[in-house]
Amino acid sequence: MEKKEYNKLVRDYFPDLMKGKGKNVEFEILDGSQYSEKLMEKFNEEVVKFRHAGTDRLLSEIVDLLEVVYAIAEHRGITESEVDFMRQLKKTRNGGFRKKIMLKTIEEKSM
Repeated sequence: MEKKEYNKLVRDYFPDLMKGKGKNVEFEILDGSQYSEKLMEKFNEEVVKFRHAGTDRLLSEIVDLLEVVYAIAEHRGITESEVDFMRQLKKTRNGGFRKKIMLKTIEEKSM
């Protein structure tokens, strides 16, 4: 049997799902600093996957990226509700990105 090494953060049920498929799984529970590091690695991994996703995988990759963002927030003491509230607040105050505006320059007026 071939043993493949990953050393990456996975979703909570992943070890059980693999065991259910008859695979031997080794894993560990990370401490706070290890978890922070692996969350950032996972975020970067998910960004790359999102950027290369075809139309058929786009929604799934957005959901994975969002799940990692929520995990980062929770790890830093911020709830999903707080993230969602702040997102709406910033959208109300500053707008979203739907108008596709690209800022080119700002020139300060001299007094």
